[in-house]
Amino acid sequence: MPISVTTSKTCLSLVFALALSAHAAEAPKVSAARTPAEAGLTDIRTLVPDIAEDLRYAGPDNFTGAVVDGYRAPRCFLRTAAADALARVERALRTDGYALRIWDCYRPARAVAAFVRWAGDLSDTSTKAAHYPNLGKDALLGEYIAPVSGHSRGATVDLTLMRCRAGRCVPLDMGTDFDFFDPRAHTDDPGIDAAQRANRQRLVRAMAAQGFVNYPQEWWHYSLPAAAAADTLYDVPVE
Repeated sequence: MPISVTTSKTCLSLVFALALSAHAAEAPKVSAARTPAEAGLTDIRTLVPDIAEDLRYAGPDNFTGAVVDGYRAPRCFLRTAAADALARVERALRTDGYALRIWDCYRPARAVAAFVRWAGDLSDTSTKAAHYPNLGKDALLGEYIAPVSGHSRGATVDLTLMRCRAGRCVPLDMGTDFDFFDPRAHTDDPGIDAAQRANRQRLVRAMAAQGFVNYPQEWWHYSLPAAAAADTLYDVPVE
């Protein structure tokens, strides 16, 4: 017999609640830190004052369509070792006529919880065309949106690469935009063209030179494992 929308939502909530319960025993703790300094976080602009930022979750231009809980200002914080490493990436790129543009850095745990709530609201599909045109929203929890994010450990960054000439920097064609929930965003997706693949690999090489590791499902996502708080998440607001 047909399943009602209400029943479907209830089932989804139950399944997700069970998944969270199963995960709870091994979930990292949330730090009691309440300021960036207490969490060992550094604003990247204290190291590279003119680095390009387009911090999407501090405004409505993101997959939720709204400012995300925990983002009170468009600032990029990272644990100090990760910020230092990212600054070195930027300086090396500039010598070759390239530069970074940052979309997200440290992410408060409350923001991750807001993503999960958004993903569970199957009635809101206002950003589907831009962010998940080929998937149902019920497919986003798991591979694309998880209840625990490495960003909350302070050593993960989402970014892209720009080509700079005569003082003007233009983002390279990477094949998709940021937070495009689709296999096409996989770093080695076979469907992208040769130029897009070369651009993604240039970014991989630049980041890897300073120890950053790419998440293969998202070409824009990089972490520096040595700088992360392995068993701790942070919930300091970005402000």
